[in-house]
Amino acid sequence: MDETSQAFINQARTLLTRNYLPRIERCLEQLTDADVWWCDNTESNSIGNLLLHLAGNVRQWIVSGVGGAADVRERDAEFEIDAQALPAGELLRRLCETLAEADEVLARLAPSRLLEACRIQGRDGVTVLEAVFHVVEHFSMHTGQIILLTKIRTGRDLAFYEFNEGVPCEKWHEK
Repeated sequence: MDETSQAFINQARTLLTRNYLPRIERCLEQLTDADVWWCDNTESNSIGNLLLHLAGNVRQWIVSGVGGAADVRERDAEFEIDAQALPAGELLRRLCETLAEADEVLARLAPSRLLEACRIQGRDGVTVLEAVFHVVEHFSMHTGQIILLTKIRTGRDLAFYEFNEGVPCEKWHEK
């Protein structure tokens, strides 16, 4: 079981830091600060708000919930900040710092802890496995939204893949 558990932890780290983050970085390279804060309507979120939300979620669930750091998240504030607040570079810096902290927690995470219960968002009994799975799933969903919003704002293909005889080959990690 430890081998499977370690593989789960390793895959979570890979997805967060070497899959989703580079895609977000590729998106931000294509956008102006105005694009990052653009929002179609009051019921939708800007890329800027999504970046703040991702950093808050990762910090609360992994750095705090699993890693034991103080939980200082103010979730509502992630959606109240507007275009005047932070440039894209600062948003990315904050997300990268949070992911680096989370990656350190996951790198030290003993596979035997995956079924351990912790308290996250005021809920007792959240397992470490559930917390890690939640963060990866949540990050994936919002990365997809950021990709879609980038395509809407730029009207361009982000060139994450090239096709060789119909087989997709990743190239999104290349800069």
